[in-house]
Amino acid sequence: MDEDMEKTVLVEKKDYVATLTINRPEKRNALSPLLLIKLYQALEEFSKSDDVRCVIIRGCGDTAFSSGYDISAIPTKVSPEMQEALKKQNPLELALNSLMNFQYPTIAMINGYAFGAGFNMCVCCDIRIAANDIRMGMPPAKLGLIYHPGGLQQFIEAFGISKTKEIFLTARTYRGKEIIERGLVDYMMPRSELESFTCDYAEKITQNAPLALKGMKKIINMFSEDMALSANRVKAAEEIIQAGFQSDDLKEGQMAFLEKRKPNFTGK
Repeated sequence: MDEDMEKTVLVEKKDYVATLTINRPEKRNALSPLLLIKLYQALEEFSKSDDVRCVIIRGCGDTAFSSGYDISAIPTKVSPEMQEALKKQNPLELALNSLMNFQYPTIAMINGYAFGAGFNMCVCCDIRIAANDIRMGMPPAKLGLIYHPGGLQQFIEAFGISKTKEIFLTARTYRGKEIIERGLVDYMMPRSELESFTCDYAEKITQNAPLALKGMKKIINMFSEDMALSANRVKAAEEIIQAGFQSDDLKEGQMAFLEKRKPNFTGK
């Protein structure tokens, strides 16, 4: 059964700040396709005017920002307009790209752990503000999964090549103070102060000139275009990923995860 699309993302506006809450606490705020479509639609709606000049994204509750992409929740009912959009990008890419390219500043208020695509969503925000007791990590290598090039590029733009290699090749979980020490977030503070600090921070952003905010963000994002892979390299990356999907290691990684044991990878 499809989720109630209107409830997967909660929208709250105050003055020029909009807060989008990932609302699947029973699934540790996993990013379902419908949730990602709703997020994309909310950002598209905000883009039609200058009424929203800063967006905060957070997870529902105090446990998880997002546990990652929920591949099991496949949508069966979407509008014809959305079907056309999804022909060009899958729901995850659609939402993350719309977040990264939103005309005004975006803030990830990381109120709980963020793994996989949840971590990727934080990376696509312009500013990351976290509680001091969270965990973050990218586990694809532990599962035998090759991460998509668009996501890798977003990490490289945020952290550089060297740190991106560490994040993905070690697949380690970062905890507490080491998260800010490694530069994975911009600010870290006690949980009791997180929401008030983030809201004050967003409000100060909206006091700046709208044209300056939009103009500088657009120009800054132009620099990422030089990092884009050529068509031939995108094709080569897709072939590498497809080979990974067909591997025995991916099956072993998934089974080990479900059985809560150490995987026995063979490289095949």
